[in-house]
Amino acid sequence: MAISDMGIAQIREGLASKQFTACEVAQASLDRIAQADSQVHAFLEVTSEAAMAAAQRVDQAIVDGTFDTLGPLAGVPVAFKDNMNMTGTHTTCSSRMLENYVSPYTATCVQRIIDAGGLPLGKLNMDEFAMGSTSETSFLGPVRNPWDRERVPGGSSGGAAAAVAARSSWYAIGSDTGGSIRQPAAFCGVTGIKPTYGTVSRYGLIAYASSLDQMGPLARDAADCAAVLDLVMGRDPRDGTSL
Repeated sequence: MAISDMGIAQIREGLASKQFTACEVAQASLDRIAQADSQVHAFLEVTSEAAMAAAQRVDQAIVDGTFDTLGPLAGVPVAFKDNMNMTGTHTTCSSRMLENYVSPYTATCVQRIIDAGGLPLGKLNMDEFAMGSTSETSFLGPVRNPWDRERVPGGSSGGAAAAVAARSSWYAIGSDTGGSIRQPAAFCGVTGIKPTYGTVSRYGLIAYASSLDQMGPLARDAADCAAVLDLVMGRDPRDGTSL
């Protein structure tokens, strides 16, 4: 089985048994992005250096015998909707207004994944400021459904759903105010979860409607989504509505 066809648990097992390295997993995703994304346009920024640096840290943990301390998502590529801050990357919300904005800090949800050994592939296209349901309103160009590029992937987390469906990323973090994770997940044939409000910290998310916004995973199946949600959920003192 090709690396890109494996689930998160299989990647974890393969890394632990040294069937392949985290660098090889990262490169598989980067190769897939290079192959597919010119047609799908799920990614706005690809952070290949950050992904490979994170993969090298995971590979070193395997050598050092500390891999088990990193958790079930260590060595697994991930990408983030472009309304979530990640230090040193552009966070544009797919808008012209923010096209040159570079994040000075990292969202709690994003940081928890990076700290646990996730491999950050980059930032994902979306409806501008999350206001849409087709991912066609992006100032930087629309997202295409990888199953049929004449069709929309849904929105506003269309880039997240399309990246997972195209096998460019194992999972993605999107945001949902009134359907923006669930609807594109359905359109692209992947699994998306809108957590209960407060389950995942919104610190570092550029808000659409703060009293409704939730951050959650999109992945290939429910088991992968559950593993992601288990990692990112929990109390954050920087978000007074988190649980």
